Amino acid sequence: MTIEQAQKAVDDWIKENGVRYFDELTNLAMLTEEVGEVARIIARRYGEQSEKESDKKKDLGEEMADVLFVLICLANQTGIDLTDALQKSLDKKATRDKDRHHNNSKLK
Repeated sequence: MTIEQAQKAVDDWIKENGVRYFDELTNLAMLTEEVGEVARIIARRYGEQSEKESDKKKDLGEEMADVLFVLICLANQTGIDLTDALQKSLDKKATRDKDRHHNNSKLK
């Protein structure tokens, strides 16, 4: 699935099942909540915190997809073409950070 197809699929789902998009501030709060769920899994599974038994069954990929869903909702409702936006970001990073990481002694 391309990013463009994902944006359309989310829009179709909202129109068919979600009635309408939540307002942008509600979606921002939901995005924050979903990112928190990803952070919790990573902190406990890969970090130094112990993982609760109830967290061991959580699917990190599913939680990341929840983040992506809400991010796509925000993009759709604010008129952002994520394919174009991502390409611009990659181009910016390719120019700005071309040598930055290669010259970082901390990464050697």
